[in-house]
Amino acid sequence: MDTVFKFLFEFLGQFFGSLWSIITGLFGGVGNAFDFSAYVNIINAYTTELGGLAWVIAIIAIVLLVAVLALCVWLIVVAVKKFIRSHRRRKDTDSLVKEVQALNKEVMRLNLEKDKILSMKVSQIGLNPNEISELTGEEIESLNNGEEEDTGESRFYKLTEIDHLWADYVPPVYDNDITLPEFCERFRLFACSQLGLYYDIKLIRLFVAAFASTRLIILQGISGTGKTSLAYAFGKFVNNPSIVASVQPSWRDRTELFGYFNEFTKKFNETELLRAMYEASYNENIYAVILDEMNIARVEYYFAEMLSILEMPSRDEWVVDIIPNSWPSDPKHIVNGQLKIPPNMWYIGTANNDDSTFAITDKVYDRAMPINIDTKGVPFDAPLTDSVYISYKHFEYILNAAKVQFVVSEENLKKIALLDDYVIEHFRIAFGNRIVKQLRDFVPAYVGTGGTELDGLDYVLARKVFRKFESLNLSYIRDEIDGLCAYIDELFGEENMTESKDYLRMLKKLV
Repeated sequence: MDTVFKFLFEFLGQFFGSLWSIITGLFGGVGNAFDFSAYVNIINAYTTELGGLAWVIAIIAIVLLVAVLALCVWLIVVAVKKFIRSHRRRKDTDSLVKEVQALNKEVMRLNLEKDKILSMKVSQIGLNPNEISELTGEEIESLNNGEEEDTGESRFYKLTEIDHLWADYVPPVYDNDITLPEFCERFRLFACSQLGLYYDIKLIRLFVAAFASTRLIILQGISGTGKTSLAYAFGKFVNNPSIVASVQPSWRDRTELFGYFNEFTKKFNETELLRAMYEASYNENIYAVILDEMNIARVEYYFAEMLSILEMPSRDEWVVDIIPNSWPSDPKHIVNGQLKIPPNMWYIGTANNDDSTFAITDKVYDRAMPINIDTKGVPFDAPLTDSVYISYKHFEYILNAAKVQFVVSEENLKKIALLDDYVIEHFRIAFGNRIVKQLRDFVPAYVGTGGTELDGLDYVLARKVFRKFESLNLSYIRDEIDGLCAYIDELFGEENMTESKDYLRMLKKLV
């Protein structure tokens, strides 16, 4: 047993003894390196033996040694500082990580709480809570912030006022015996005698017939020819002044027409057009909205939704979304945030063709009826003529009666089909179903106002079909225009279709 202990003592002692020698040697070496008394003793021992040059070398050695010792001390101090600094940084990083984790947990908790509240609101308006992910940002924002006001005050000031003002409305006695030719003639005489505006009877017929084919009429031409005045005079003539919406270059979307809901004030900023649309739902008057300088901004931007809605075959589908939710205090005719576009309203745009405006695209032209006004009216004498009270129902009735009575003849429809084939073959442009439908509506109404069928066809072809040639390379179709004019003469006679032929020859001169 003693032998075993002795073995372990010597065996392990060899290792730990060596380890202790290293430690004591390291600290002993450091202590000896900084033992300044030993350096002094050495210097004293050799003081008598060193000469002049030897003393110089000795001083240099002393200085170098002091520098080395100072460098060692500096390195030790720097190392200690770095260690302390890194340790503090690590502690700060750990604390920041813990703080971020705590904030993330708090955000998750708040999101869960918000989702619970949102689910309750969605359930209250009759939706499935699982449909929250399908809601738009605007709808979610309205659910989060759009609390109903306890005061019961309406967010639509102008529209609510209309509810009060028109609550006891008594309609006037309408002149529902007036005929379409009489309507046009009286309008012309009224504009002359009452307003000092002079219009050719053909222009009046084209303008009135356009109401039968579309809800958007574009009065275009050079400035100063009376485009806005014609739309203004029409409102005066039917005893319901036209609503003027002056288009601005900044118009980009539908909010320029209808307004928008202000989240800060909790009020809806209503436009004059919205007010007029709402008022029109209370009566049977004819309403004309003037989009003045309509192409000073891009029509297909701010009027795109209206173009699509007004093309719906059923008027029950003429509905525009005004607000995403419903309040009990909303006006009576805004149902579930929607307003039905009144059937007694037409939109009349005025457009100048100059460098300050945008070109009106085919998307707009195809859905509208353009009326060109390129000359000033010639003054004439007219007897004093009063305005008329006519309901929109009777106005539509006499227009629709003309469609039935003066249906486009089959002979002319066949000629139109042949002309369509010719244009497709030589110019790669087709009439399209929409233009054909407008032709079937416009031409009979134009005949009903007192015009002729061929003049009506001539106008539609010039302004709806041949207008599309402007988008082609005129240099390539220049030689084909003479052939097209000759074919028109062959189909309709040389004395007819003068407007179309004049327009085509004008295009040829542009090359």
